[in-house]
Amino acid sequence: MASGLADAIRSIVQDRGISEDLVKKTIEDFLLAAYKKKFGQCDNAVVRFDEEGDEVALFARKQIVEDVYDEVTEIALEEALELNEECELGDELLIEINPQEFDRVAVQSAKQKAKQTLRDIQKDTLYSEFQEKVGEMIIGYYQRERNGNIFVDLGRVEGILPKRYQSPREIYRPNDRIKALIYEVNKTTSGLQIVLSRTHTDFVRRIFELEVPEVYDKTVEIFKIVREPGYRTKLAVYSNREDVDPVGACVGMKGVRIQAIVRELEGEKIDILKYDNNPRDFIKNALSPAEVDTVVVLDEAKRQALAVVEENQLSLAIGKQGLNVRLANRLVDWNIDVKTIAQFEEMDIAAESKKAMEALFSDVEEEEEITSIAELPDIPEHIVETLKDNKIELIEDLINLSPEEMAEIEGLDSKDVETITAIINDNVDIIEEEEENDDTEDFFESEEDESYECPECGHPISVDMTTCPNCGVGLSFEISEEEE
Repeated sequence: MASGLADAIRSIVQDRGISEDLVKKTIEDFLLAAYKKKFGQCDNAVVRFDEEGDEVALFARKQIVEDVYDEVTEIALEEALELNEECELGDELLIEINPQEFDRVAVQSAKQKAKQTLRDIQKDTLYSEFQEKVGEMIIGYYQRERNGNIFVDLGRVEGILPKRYQSPREIYRPNDRIKALIYEVNKTTSGLQIVLSRTHTDFVRRIFELEVPEVYDKTVEIFKIVREPGYRTKLAVYSNREDVDPVGACVGMKGVRIQAIVRELEGEKIDILKYDNNPRDFIKNALSPAEVDTVVVLDEAKRQALAVVEENQLSLAIGKQGLNVRLANRLVDWNIDVKTIAQFEEMDIAAESKKAMEALFSDVEEEEEITSIAELPDIPEHIVETLKDNKIELIEDLINLSPEEMAEIEGLDSKDVETITAIINDNVDIIEEEEENDDTEDFFESEEDESYECPECGHPISVDMTTCPNCGVGLSFEISEEEE
């Protein structure tokens, strides 16, 4: 066949991204299809390429016989001897077939099949290549726009950036360089469809991997990203090394790294905060840039929390149209309500939460309660060991002993007893339980048999009733002390 075949094969390999072996296989199928169209079968057809790949030849394998019954698969001995003097009956000869002898219909049919095969191979090759790149970043160039969708030139294939995956801040013009995430790869009847995105959170993740080496090498890891494309992004980060500040690494020296990322996102605001295992601290961080005074967990099972802020921080914590607190909710996966200190004080919440809040806003720090004798300040070690040998380890057990009982403990002398008594007096607050009010019991005992009338309807009532059985009015009995 004509020379220059190798150049043609290399051109197809480069332009369409198809391997050389697949191109040769397609050429072989093309010749066999043309042979079959002309001779009705191709079982005896053989296609061979030379070592350099410059030429290809088509042969028909024929058996040497005396009498020919099938001209396609057999050849007469006399005719065979003209081609090869050493051949004998029963041998097989490869006889070269000139493709130019094929009729136009056979060639056209084979050519059409070859083109379709090449298209299918190219589609499968590109699909496999880009399917492995889903979730990765790719750079292309603006080609055209239709119905708001942008078609991007990716080299050997065209990608589509749907309108719903475009940031509302961004405007594109012909030949603009577009960096996007490969979001989806689909096979369609018209070809391969590569869907791109600039709005997904993984797009932000890939940008951070490009701009922040610590994120790329997993020294700093991104816990979670939430985003309102074009407006604000929040991401929580943490470090796998104590000597690396995760937030500082993402911001960079003088904010160089974060500025590059903001430019790529066309000015979208980015909040980088530190991830914390403690939900209260995590919620505080998530509401940045607002400063949160404290966080109260209202219902842990339902993941409901209340963030209390100063008056001047309320609008910042909530954000424009509630954007900041909405993103914080999604980031920490809690339902967060934001209130000022004054608003919180007016709320009717559990007494435990109120008490905790009062302690948090108080200037006096609550001392941690201790229970072990060993934790008492300035307690001599030999006294601790002696008491421990006598199975006395708790402060509660110690304060129940009188000085005389302490002196009877083997290993303690009178000086030790004085030391223990002084330490207890200085450091332990003994709270005596109040005796029950006998007057109240006497009142109810004495009045138990007496009957009363409802002040509203006059129906008989007793002291153990809280509501009138007739009219339903609430009842309350009070003890009045007589002046002496």
